[in-house]
Amino acid sequence: MEEQKNVKFDIENGPVFYADEMAVIHNPTKLILDFKSVTPRFDVRNNEFQPIVIKHNVVVMDLHLAKNFLASLKENLANYEKQFGKIEQPKALKKAVKKAKQSIGKFENVKSDSTPTYLG
Repeated sequence: MEEQKNVKFDIENGPVFYADEMAVIHNPTKLILDFKSVTPRFDVRNNEFQPIVIKHNVVVMDLHLAKNFLASLKENLANYEKQFGKIEQPKALKKAVKKAKQSIGKFENVKSDSTPTYLG
């Protein structure tokens, strides 16, 4: 009779990652979630440019797991809204989006006959 060996797992808990943005793409066999964190940096000695740090955390999963993930996410969000109320965009974000759309609209009908300088 063989001796039973104990197994010890080391669980590595990585740093917490706060995502500002997210992109979802897929290929025929996988779903890819690309979480992005955009952080401006400030340096009073630097007057030439505004440094911005963009970090990515990418999660790749099989499609059947993605369906389970979606079901779990829907259930959790429904439970959250039942307990705390409907999740909505913050007022400041709504205002910023509206302002951005207005400023984009100013350039929609602008035409230029000049050749772009990046073509040489």
